[in-house]
Amino acid sequence: MREVFHQSLEDVQSRLVEIAELVTVAIDKATQAFGTSDVALAEEVIEADAVIDEKAIALDELAIEILARQQPVARDLRIVVSALRISASLERMGDIAEHIAQLTRMRFPERAIPKGLKGTFTKMGQLDVEVARKLTELLQTQDLRLAEEIRNDDDQIDELHVGVFEKVLSDSWQGETAATVDATLASRYHERFADHAVSISKKVAYLATGDWTIDADDTFVVPGVGTA
Repeated sequence: MREVFHQSLEDVQSRLVEIAELVTVAIDKATQAFGTSDVALAEEVIEADAVIDEKAIALDELAIEILARQQPVARDLRIVVSALRISASLERMGDIAEHIAQLTRMRFPERAIPKGLKGTFTKMGQLDVEVARKLTELLQTQDLRLAEEIRNDDDQIDELHVGVFEKVLSDSWQGETAATVDATLASRYHERFADHAVSISKKVAYLATGDWTIDADDTFVVPGVGTA
């Protein structure tokens, strides 16, 4: 029975990695579509979100079954409960990729990126894709250096997010209402995508170390690594 239990835990981890891989593909395609007004690519992201949702639901059902039948304790319990929370964050990241794709479809054949912000959104998209790739690797390896890198990438995205708001609120901004709304929404989607990745990285760090440390600035600290 113990061997079956550990196989179930391994199955949970492998499913999390699989979902993270799908999310990485989704955000990669979504940001490409957003940058180039590729409506066909945007449609692929929108249609594929149902697969992410289904796999997240299946993982949740597996985790609940483990809780009901195996009644895990200590670290095993933390793994299963954390898996449920990580699954929810990954599912939300998939939704955010879909939202970016929907913006592309809604504005087609016009470009969804307002004039003057293409470079900013290109960089935000690249960072989000990199965050997703690092998150997938983190879930595979529990290499906590990746958690720190994800946090650093998130800081860059936050700065770009602030820059978008400064741009659309400046006296020089000449975008129409629709362009202002698009810029605001898209920037928020990119920023929230990375926030979810940071949240997951904290949970992985907690599982790896058993420690959940907050410093005086309310910044998560990965024991032995640094701020994450």
